[in-house]
Amino acid sequence: MNSVINFVEIENRIVTANYRSLMIGAKVVLVDKSSDQQLSDPITTIASPAPTGTLRIRLPATVKPGDYYLKALNGHGAPVAQTVAFHVS
Repeated sequence: MNSVINFVEIENRIVTANYRSLMIGAKVVLVDKSSDQQLSDPITTIASPAPTGTLRIRLPATVKPGDYYLKALNGHGAPVAQTVAFHVS
């Protein structure tokens, strides 16, 4: 099963993304594109039993302007999908 996460938009520091084939317990993290470092906040855990859905992630004030992407991690912490990069102003 191929997991997918797609960036939809960012508006008012809220990132919207669609996902497919992510199971309960999977995590979606924000990654700084320039350093490839995962940020400690925000981290979103998939809680829906449906493997398909939409995420809305509010970015905290600690997220500085720059280019980022979302990375999906399975229940064991291994990367399974990521979005294209997007810019935070």
